[in-house]
Amino acid sequence: MDVIFHAHHAVVSDRVRARAQDAVERFASRLKRTVDAVVRFEGDGRTRRVEIVLHAPRNRRLVAEGHAPFFGAALGNAIRCIEAQLRSSKRTAKARRARPPALTLRESRA
Repeated sequence: MDVIFHAHHAVVSDRVRARAQDAVERFASRLKRTVDAVVRFEGDGRTRRVEIVLHAPRNRRLVAEGHAPFFGAALGNAIRCIEAQLRSSKRTAKARRARPPALTLRESRA
């Protein structure tokens, strides 16, 4: 899997890059057949933005953005967004549509 880092008007520390690399590798192990990932760091004024894009065949692209005053916090926000997308995409479409059966009166009292 290829991980591509882009830095636009930003100086990113090695520690933040390492955290991003570790997070992308974790996501790749959960999302089968991940082809590549793009991590973009942008600094504009007082706001820092981190965007993570994961590509896998036969799956939609997973995209997450994080905004914060520092790159570490923005990366944490983006990581949480990707994790939420992975949790929801893990269930099949049939499982997402299915509702749990309604409980009868006896079952609800037990």
